[in-house]
Amino acid sequence: MTEKHMTSLPQLTTRKKLLMPLIGLAAFFLYIYLFHVDVAAIFDVVKTGDPVLYAFSILVSIVEVLFFAISWRVLLQALEVKLSTIKACLFVYYGLFTDILIPGESVTGEVCRVYLVTREQNGTSGKVVASLVMHRLFGMSINVAVLLLGLGLLFSEGAYGGTAVILILICTLIIAAFLIALLVLAFNEGLGLKAVHLLMRLVKFVSRGRWNIEAIKDEAVKTTRAFHNSMHEYARKPKPLAVSLFLLLLSWFCSMSIPYIVFASLRNPVSWGLILVSNAILVAVKSIPVGVPFEVGLPEITLTTLYVGLGVPADVAATATLLSRFVTLWLRFILGFAAQQLVELHPKLAGARPSQSRGKTELLPAENAYIKA
Repeated sequence: MTEKHMTSLPQLTTRKKLLMPLIGLAAFFLYIYLFHVDVAAIFDVVKTGDPVLYAFSILVSIVEVLFFAISWRVLLQALEVKLSTIKACLFVYYGLFTDILIPGESVTGEVCRVYLVTREQNGTSGKVVASLVMHRLFGMSINVAVLLLGLGLLFSEGAYGGTAVILILICTLIIAAFLIALLVLAFNEGLGLKAVHLLMRLVKFVSRGRWNIEAIKDEAVKTTRAFHNSMHEYARKPKPLAVSLFLLLLSWFCSMSIPYIVFASLRNPVSWGLILVSNAILVAVKSIPVGVPFEVGLPEITLTTLYVGLGVPADVAATATLLSRFVTLWLRFILGFAAQQLVELHPKLAGARPSQSRGKTELLPAENAYIKA
């Protein structure tokens, strides 16, 4: 996506897109039925829970996103892209909202954030992409470390099985491979430009001559060079990188604390090793761009299976999964929708011009330069 193409996003709240989360949720309940998990037992577990402790997990979830947004904002500021903390939080929630509606291993939300910042500050797309890539590199590195730490804790507690260990090692190797590939691509401008040329050939083939490929190509090359320059600039600024990494670590700690608190609220505490491994595997699978929608349904099935495989009773595992996902998915869906409405309906905040028809953002005239008459 080039600079001038980031002038509008399609309306997100369509019925077809809302079907994806609902289908995923239905798949999870089908999984519960097929594996004979007692639904009545789930309600019994909920009744014995501590509502105050569960409410605390909601607060932790909000703090997690706050740390995540500030961590990303620090990376933007290092490249002289100014963004307030409030806007950073709104844009992150907006991105989470699009991730849920259009599952894409969190890439959808990142594209959304590039669009939002670029719409407000023209000429910054390369820098914004660099900030997101660096943020993802940090996240993948933490993920590998957490997987290994969780594996070590499980070994020390003696609560592990052969299948769990193999799954952890496979996830660790896969995400480490993607991490290395992303590092090479991020700091090798030649490879980046080759990727752009290949992408332009694909666009030319798909568009069948409808798009002005040369104009798009020039803009894409310009953005790619700005991206690589920004990545090299990060290498000269260790202090903001350290601050961003520290804040992201705090965000990760909050993220891992949510299921731990949920289990505690159900009066069935589990080990940190189990939490670290199960949730790191979940995040690892979500962060690897394998083309499989993985936001609603599959995460619930994955978590429940991992919990049961690591010794948690099936009814408790299913209950904890449902309660955790309400905090980490459905609450964020609601807050993300609110952020999307606030950004799109308040042009002074979003830096965009809402049209008079259904609150959509108007296209800028410059976009027409890319379409052949």
